[in-house]
Formats: sequence, C-alpha cells, structure tokens
Amino acid sequence: MKKATTLLAVLLLSSSLVFAQSEFKKLNQQAADAYAAKSYKSSGELYDQAFKQAKAAPTSTDLYNAACSWALAGNTTKAFQYLDKATVAGWENVAHVKQDTDLTTLHADKRWLPMLTKLQAAVAKVEANYNKPLKQQLDSIMASDQGGRMKIQEVEKKYGPNSTEMTALWKEIEVTDARNLQRITKLLDTHGWPKKSEVGNTGTQTVFLVIQHSNLPTMEKYFPMAKQAMERGDLAKSAFALLQDRLLMWQGKPQIYGSQLKGDANGKMMFHTIEDEAHVDERRAAIGMEPLASYAKRFGLEYKVPVK
Repeated sequence: MKKATTLLAVLLLSSSLVFAQSEFKKLNQQAADAYAAKSYKSSGELYDQAFKQAKAAPTSTDLYNAACSWALAGNTTKAFQYLDKATVAGWENVAHVKQDTDLTTLHADKRWLPMLTKLQAAVAKVEANYNKPLKQQLDSIMASDQGGRMKIQEVEKKYGPNSTEMTALWKEIEVTDARNLQRITKLLDTHGWPKKSEVGNTGTQTVFLVIQHSNLPTMEKYFPMAKQAMERGDLAKSAFALLQDRLLMWQGKPQIYGSQLKGDANGKMMFHTIEDEAHVDERRAAIGMEPLASYAKRFGLEYKVPVK
C-alpha cells in the first residue's frame, strides 16, 4: 500500500509540474505575442504571471524580454528589476543592451550606468577563462552587425520603406556585412567554429548571424561546420534551423521549420514553401521554437497550420 501511495504521489507531483510548465510556456508565448502587437503593458504583466508559474528558473532571455516590455510600457522600475534578474541569470550581451532601442527610455535614469557596471562585472567574471582576443573580435563584429539592423524599424517608420534614408541604411548594412563576412570566414578557415567555452553564447551566435546574413555559396560552404557546432552544443538548435531554412529556400527547396518569408509579386510577405506543413509546429516545438502562428504575428501576418 505504501508503494502504491508513493507512486500516486509521484504521479500527481509530476502531473502538476507538467501543468505548471505548460502554463508557463503558454503565458510566456502570450507575453511575446502582446509585445509583437505593441501591447507592452499587457506583455509585461503576462511575463510577470509566467514567471510565477515557472518551476524552473526563467532564462536570461525571458527575463531580458520582460525588461524590454516594461521599459516600453513606461515602468522603469520593473524594467531595471528584470535587467538585474537577467544579469544574475547569465545575460552576457552587453553590446545589445547598449544598442537596444527598447531600452532607450532608461538611458537617462540614474540606475542605467550602475546597471551596466554590474552587468559588465558579471560578464567579466564568466569570461575569465575565455579566449579574450577572439571574444573581443566577435563582440566588435556583433555590435556592427546589429547596429544598422536595430535602426531599421525606426528609419522605416520615420521615412517609409522606399525612402532615400531607408535605401542608404540598407547600403550601410550591406557594406558592414561584407566586411564582417571577410573577418568571420577567415576565422572559420583558420580556427574553425569557436566553442562556447572559449567565446560564450554571444560569440557563437555572432558567427551564426554573419553566415546567416551572407550569400548562398558561403552558406553552402560553412553549413557542415555549423551542423557540427550544433551537434556538439556550440550552436543553438533554433539558430541552426534558421540557417538550414534559409539555405533550403535559396536552393529553391521547401524549408523545414517555416522561419523564412519572402515577398510575393505585390510585395506582400508570405512564407516560403514548408515541407510537411501540417507538422511544422511539432518540429518547431522540438527545438524550442514558438508556434508558427505566433511567429507570423511578428510580421503582421495571420497564419493557421493546415489540417493534418
């Protein structure tokens, strides 16, 4: 009887944990959707609820996203609280924090510089055994890769997508991408894909982004190296999925995870053909990607997975 009772207790506990985590994922996704819809206060509140449901510690990315929502909602206190929590949880991308326009309203606050100092100190402690010259090189590349791209929304909103200013920005991004690609391909040819243990998550993400922003021959050449990095844990599966989808699209083949969109004859955004589309959300969930309907909302699209 004791064994049966113990087993029942374990099953009940397991069931409650699964329910709690499913609630966390549901609320976390709703928070991301609210952010995409520019309902920033609702997004922040949903993140608050999600973290209360979480049985495991929220990731630094989730906490950082909550900080962005609250900053955009005008609640600077909550924004700084979540930035502090993101730092403790291991957020390491200092350059992104400095450039992120979501946090612009915090820059004049007296808590901004102390927060950056604390973040930089935490990152320095984690990076004590990193390959510092290589890490610094990758940090510089990341900052330049994202610098122009983080201006896109602001410039497009202010001047329009077909404006002279927008054309100039894209030209600036193209020049930067070409320069960064030369640096990254030289690194890959001489050093190989760097390990997280020597450059951290942001470092390996930088290599991925530059290859993702390159051209078909370059992607084909380094795709096997990226796959090896993913298999040994030095590149996130979700990042590799983006690279794989883009490569397939440029090769004229169906994508697997539905990450790539293109413009139709009228310039309207649409998904590139998806292989076995009825099961796309299952594949996305298996590697930690959000449902395709939620992803579509980021681009102002309504999407429903075809009936199986």
